[in-house]
Amino acid sequence: MNKVILYIDGENLRHYIKDVFRENNVSVDDPSLLNINFGKLFDKLLKGFEVNEKVYYCAKLRQNKETSKKSKELIQKQRILKTKLEREGFSFIMSGNVRAQRVEDGKKTKLVFREKGVDVKIAVDLVVAACDKKVKTVILCSSDSDLQPAVEEVKSRGVEVVYVGFEINPNKGLIYTTSRAILVRNSEVMECFDKNQDDFLKFKKVQKSRRK
Repeated sequence: MNKVILYIDGENLRHYIKDVFRENNVSVDDPSLLNINFGKLFDKLLKGFEVNEKVYYCAKLRQNKETSKKSKELIQKQRILKTKLEREGFSFIMSGNVRAQRVEDGKKTKLVFREKGVDVKIAVDLVVAACDKKVKTVILCSSDSDLQPAVEEVKSRGVEVVYVGFEINPNKGLIYTTSRAILVRNSEVMECFDKNQDDFLKFKKVQKSRRK
């Protein structure tokens, strides 16, 4: 088949967009993925590609007893993000989970949440699509070096792999491993940023009502 599929590592993407926000001194009280029009962003980045599928991956969130309030907030935000992305034509896949770990921070111990299992799911889906000859071009929006073996396997089966990274900190290993690279400029992210997006305002309204 001649399908072109876009695979997005959601947590990895969120990390880089937060960096773009910081570099551009974005002064909203909670800048997040809900502020970004992803349909517009990827349509612009991938102009010239006829993308058949757009898949967004993230870890499944569960309520944590130690941070119950924050957990509920993140789960609500993920639900709104899912609805938003599906409306923009993306498939939304939850895989793996988010684990809480205690780490030393100077003299204090703090709780840190880390995503596990998403990269494995993406790697498996890449290789399966290539082995089943369902795809001719993979567009990978992730700067996770752990995906390099999967990229090499997919390429060995005659599939073109395009890496989508960020100009602020591209992954040199993936640039070298993939067929070609597209680096997202900060300005391109900010063009698709709107602090007044309906989904973001909806989330803030829900949070405000819960505090009453």
